Amino acid sequence: MKNAFHKLWNGIKKHRKKLLIILVCFVVAHPILILPTATVIIYESVFGTRYETPSWMQFSVEEYPGLSVERSDFQSGDITLAGYRYVNSDVPIKGVVVLAHGMGGGGHNTYMPFIDSFTSNGYGVFAYDAHGNDNSGGGSVKGLPQGIIDLDNAIRHVKSLEDYRGLPIMLFGHSWGGYSVGNVLGMHPDVKAAVIVAGFNESEDLLRYQGESVSHTDMTVVMPYLELYERIKFGSAYSDISAIESMKQTDAAVMVIHSKDDATVPVTYGYDKFHAAFGDSDRFEFVLYEDRGHSYLFYSDEAQAYRATLNENYTRYVEENGLTYNEAVKEEFMNQNLDKQQCFDPDPDLMKRILDMFDRQCLA
Repeated sequence: MKNAFHKLWNGIKKHRKKLLIILVCFVVAHPILILPTATVIIYESVFGTRYETPSWMQFSVEEYPGLSVERSDFQSGDITLAGYRYVNSDVPIKGVVVLAHGMGGGGHNTYMPFIDSFTSNGYGVFAYDAHGNDNSGGGSVKGLPQGIIDLDNAIRHVKSLEDYRGLPIMLFGHSWGGYSVGNVLGMHPDVKAAVIVAGFNESEDLLRYQGESVSHTDMTVVMPYLELYERIKFGSAYSDISAIESMKQTDAAVMVIHSKDDATVPVTYGYDKFHAAFGDSDRFEFVLYEDRGHSYLFYSDEAQAYRATLNENYTRYVEENGLTYNEAVKEEFMNQNLDKQQCFDPDPDLMKRILDMFDRQCLA
């Protein structure tokens, strides 16, 4: 071992000039080449994929009496997005709700219980599958600002439709959709009301949080490269904005809904920031739950309890049968055991608050 160490040291002394040049090149290349390259690889590994709604979670309009749907596709850049116009044929329309879904579970379909609630109470609903989701084009979701771009184009499409002309426009967004709703308001100051569910202020917030959660390292050095990459990819109009600045440019009524235990989008990146900026404003309402998490915070207590029991039964099913946790096994179990209406029942008190806010804006 001692002889090997001396041999290594002599080699270093002999070639120290070359090694010094290599070291200097690495130090110079690190911020210029290595970090930017790593940034692109990391970003695309996160956002460079498509999402499809699992079959066992899919709803159909036939499950809701009176609900009907008509396709109304539109362009978002050079990609065609699948748009859907929902209406309850038994109820006159007094306004239109544009719905922006979250990321990771597919397109808008799983929000059908809320679509039914809105349409049953006199609102037409325009929903769509964002870029890289379900029936829309695009090889991937691309990134967080793409949500703002898609919602911006969806609202422009709604304004162009004759059946919606003159109707007040409301927005409803969850997670990625909530971020998109908050940031798009400044582009459409004529929107009357907006609901932000588990949303966040700007893309930088979530990129830093998720990056540090996964890597367990400080993202400070990487963040400038991530921000630059988003600016190049999406343009400053969609990447260099925040929901707070956007909401200052509108008179829309806004409801912010979040849960303290949200581990996907912590309240510090959304609710807390919005409350600090607008807590004293009469046009803002804030709803904060204690323990409803991220994906299911707008469902009823009964739905929460049913889902907990369902998950326990699923775990028991896998363990007792010596199975592995994968999508095929989960699909088989859910197809046999899931009661979707019970599992995805919207919170009636929360829906009443949202509808009351929408109604007030329609009357105004």
